[in-house]
Amino acid sequence: MVADYGVEMDGSAPTSDIADSVVAEIKAAGGEAISLGSDVSTMEGGAAVVDAGIDEWGYFDGVVCVAGILRERMLFNMTEEEWDDVLRVHLKGTFTVYRAAAAYFRKAERPGSLVAFTSGVWALGAVGQPNYAAAKGGIVSFSYSAALAMARYNVRANVIAPVARTRMSANVPAEIEEMGDPEDVAPMAVYLLSDEAQNVTGQVYTVVGNKIAVWTQPKEARAMYADGRWKPEEIAKRLPSSIKTEPLPFFAMVDGRRAAAAAGERPNA
Repeated sequence: MVADYGVEMDGSAPTSDIADSVVAEIKAAGGEAISLGSDVSTMEGGAAVVDAGIDEWGYFDGVVCVAGILRERMLFNMTEEEWDDVLRVHLKGTFTVYRAAAAYFRKAERPGSLVAFTSGVWALGAVGQPNYAAAKGGIVSFSYSAALAMARYNVRANVIAPVARTRMSANVPAEIEEMGDPEDVAPMAVYLLSDEAQNVTGQVYTVVGNKIAVWTQPKEARAMYADGRWKPEEIAKRLPSSIKTEPLPFFAMVDGRRAAAAAGERPNA
């Protein structure tokens, strides 16, 4: 079941032409596929993806949610529409498909696999993409919740953070140290959908080129305690020495480049 809506990066010009071309490739390789031009940012559109697959084959095994657009803008210039559009397509678009698929798996008592797409910015941040970073972070947190909620029904939820050359990544102004192709990512998606990954859930994987990496699970790093309720003055006195923090990777990279430039060396990418 190949769903696509809009071939423009801003989500305009809705058409299923791209989905149709992918279906043609699948059929040429001996597989079965159908296409659908569905707007997954709506509840009806997300449900339509799952319903179409069930209507065609009578059952459903899993979903891969890749829908996304970019509306890049600095935080202080971003409009409400630019914020809402990105959250609507990325985050809500994952929810609508997940919801329909989860409801089916629960009722049909069939195991299933939910696969979402995020980006490294979910944890690292992005200068001109506050909406995109928020949406991708939301997808990870949402998938953690889905993994917990659906475990009793033998349904898994995992996330892929791809780094690949696409129309969207071509417009990212920042230099990307590692880069691959979309075809490098597909095998990981197929694996997570398969029975071979039946014990894998609640994980985030980076896929770039010939590299696959797993992200650590979020956890508290360090803690300090007071005898009673903290006072701001006490926090200011103890926090810097008791709970050492780490800078965001972006700041560390900038500092490294500045140091290299000051030393007359060529900075690392």
